Amino acid sequence: MSWLGKLFLRALPVERRMARALVAWNAGRYGVALDLWAPLAQQGLARAQSNMGAAFLEGRGVARDPGKAAAWLRRAAEQGDTGGLRNLALCYYEGWGVPQDQAEAALWYEKAARLDDPDAQETLSWMKLVGGGCPQDYEGARLWAEKAAAHGRASAMARLGDIYHNALGVERSVQRATEWWRRAALLDHPEAQAMLGAAYLAGKGVTRDPVEALHWLLRGEAGGAGELAAGFLREARAHTKPSQRAEAERRAARPLP
Repeated sequence: MSWLGKLFLRALPVERRMARALVAWNAGRYGVALDLWAPLAQQGLARAQSNMGAAFLEGRGVARDPGKAAAWLRRAAEQGDTGGLRNLALCYYEGWGVPQDQAEAALWYEKAARLDDPDAQETLSWMKLVGGGCPQDYEGARLWAEKAAAHGRASAMARLGDIYHNALGVERSVQRATEWWRRAALLDHPEAQAMLGAAYLAGKGVTRDPVEALHWLLRGEAGGAGELAAGFLREARAHTKPSQRAEAERRAARPLP
């Protein structure tokens, strides 16, 4: 961009500059976006700092530089920017530009989660479930998964299904497990589709239906959950007639509602 063009852009109000930068970024015009964000980031605007950090982290419009990414993200995070908090947490989790430290990652993810960031809520739920970087906390895993699920995160819904199925900090409920798997399955989550198929096959939490079982198992297999679905698929095929298998395949080929 010419110096005159840059001067014109910098004369625009901050909100318009941010909006123009986002349009440029989404269109793949990363240099234009960075020309708009950089001076705002230098002036201390948290959202611009977060965006600069993301650019250096992804190597878009600039050479990838995890150190610079983490520095910009920290400046944004310290001002409470949710994207900055979440991405700084990711840097600590992966060891990008900072020493790898899962405990530190969990702290930053929780700060973002408390600001209602669904991606941070989803990740924090998983970390608490497995005890990654923080003490294992089934109740916390469930509560954060519920918050992420309320934002439509299919992986959080699938995790809630697992939590209720395996009685992780809650009373076992195959009905609630199946309800959560169904919600995730309808959002095309392969593992949830496989587990929903298994539930239909066994009649756990739903009325037993081998055709519907095979339908969901086929979807799960096609989506990448073949290893999980394999054993159930063999059983479902063994308990269905050729006409029923054809019907299941027709259902699996249709777009999800």
